[in-house]
Amino acid sequence: MDEQLPYAGITVVELADDPAGERVGKLLADLGATVLKLEPPEGVTSRRTGPFVQGREGDPDASLAFWTYNTGKQSIVVEPSQRAATVTELARTADVLLTTAVPRELATEDWSHDQLREENPALVVLSVTPYGLTGPWADRRTSELVGLALGGTLNSCGYDDHSIPPVLPGGNQTYEMAASFAHIGLLLALVERQATGRGQLVDVSMHEANAVSGELANPYWFYPRAIVKRQTNRHAQPVPTQSATFRCADGVYVYFALILSEPRAWRTLVDWMTDHELAADLTEPAYDDVAYRQQNFSHVQGLVEVFFLLMDSETAYHEGQRRGLPIGPLRGLEDLPEDEHLRERGFFVEVEVDDTPATLPGVPYRTSAFTAVPGPPPRLGEHTAEVLADAVAR
Repeated sequence: MDEQLPYAGITVVELADDPAGERVGKLLADLGATVLKLEPPEGVTSRRTGPFVQGREGDPDASLAFWTYNTGKQSIVVEPSQRAATVTELARTADVLLTTAVPRELATEDWSHDQLREENPALVVLSVTPYGLTGPWADRRTSELVGLALGGTLNSCGYDDHSIPPVLPGGNQTYEMAASFAHIGLLLALVERQATGRGQLVDVSMHEANAVSGELANPYWFYPRAIVKRQTNRHAQPVPTQSATFRCADGVYVYFALILSEPRAWRTLVDWMTDHELAADLTEPAYDDVAYRQQNFSHVQGLVEVFFLLMDSETAYHEGQRRGLPIGPLRGLEDLPEDEHLRERGFFVEVEVDDTPATLPGVPYRTSAFTAVPGPPPRLGEHTAEVLADAVAR
């Protein structure tokens, strides 16, 4: 299958020790690239990060955090004294060097971006760092929470009660955002290389990736100079909006934004409520007027709350969608492996890890030209002898 994948034939030397860089390497490996992950003897940080496969706490080959970000790669363990020589040797014939080192760390290395690109003019150096390689913050540290805070996104996340601090959303959003932009930047560099035969340095800043991803906060401030306010489980807006989550009979909430200004959606909702004899006075002609509906929004909201309380969340979801309304239940990540849609599309895949089947998320896209399936994560140092022998032979 590998010869059909778009990155087949591309060799990547990965010097990544955070989720952003590791995610980029995983994206490339999933699509056919040979990703050579250089690790110290104790392994990268993610190998020591839980959770671990049951009964294997601290085992560098049993970290589910490592598995998540490193499927399909090859692990090469390198002693610190041999690191510079190994990086230099592998980079001579590689297509991409992926690194998460900040300038202060690069200054301690016995190699440099410029040196590697001089020896291999076709090499693309992809740098993914907290703040980029230049600027007054280039050497500063970050984390998921720091990245969201400084990037402005965190201030839009949380509750209506602004006496409570903002709330961190889950999912390593800062790192995932940086990885997505890094992948795009790398693609541009590879396209350019097809035309010129030369590589380049791609400098990706996690801070900038987040600063450009502030949803409505950016345009509201740039143009009307309005500041959005975080709102419970809703998009941040300059003014308060009504709640969009409704509890159902089974205790599960559904998300349904009442857009009173859209005539078709309003009529559909009222018809649905009428079928259950719960529309009350919403069928009266006065509610045909948008302004009247908005003036009586609290009353409408109360009736809709009762409506959803009398049905289970799955009924609300499927019937609402059948009628053309944007509605969905609030599910936990633990619910997704049983999601009928993801199961039908084969999103979760079974991968053999040390002769044991493991369920892992697949790739979030489909193409008619190829099928990408994540390979198993590598054991620490699994490919050291093979890769280094090949490098010497070349």
